[in-house]
Amino acid sequence: MRSHPPIHQIELRIVTLAELFNSMDPTPFHRRALDADAEKYLESWALEFPQGSHFRIVVHIEQMPPDDPTQLVVEAIHNYFEYKAVLSKRKLRLLLLEGRASLLIGLGFLTLCLLGADLLTGYATHTFLRLVKESLLIGGWVAMWRPLQIFLYEWWPIVRKGKIYGNLGRAVVHVVPTS
Repeated sequence: MRSHPPIHQIELRIVTLAELFNSMDPTPFHRRALDADAEKYLESWALEFPQGSHFRIVVHIEQMPPDDPTQLVVEAIHNYFEYKAVLSKRKLRLLLLEGRASLLIGLGFLTLCLLGADLLTGYATHTFLRLVKESLLIGGWVAMWRPLQIFLYEWWPIVRKGKIYGNLGRAVVHVVPTS
């Protein structure tokens, strides 16, 4: 039997509703970017949990506006983190594209370096030519550094953040007055 992922609660306390939004964003209110501090707060808490976690976000507002802001806040948080998830997928796609190009370039350069080193093998008795041969071998393998870095290490943090953003984009959001 498959268990449901845990639901973690993140609580955000603000004085006014305006503190939740980026005041420099010219788009309509319900599509505004979240304030950088609010975003960092939610993201940092969410990243502490496993990537499969689900979230409940409780926004405590000290000076509650006269009209119920719940729908506005829910829409803003969902839109913002769904957008961040899309950006994360795009970033991953571009990184893997860069990785493939780097791999082709690196393999080509490594091949040329290995061929050059093989040509110098017969002349390896001279110190300078041995130095050139070893430099070609080292340089060829160093050219593989970037593709290996991308394919071994750089992609998975982007995938993890993308999943967290997606889960924040589907979070259950509650808006309550501070008591």
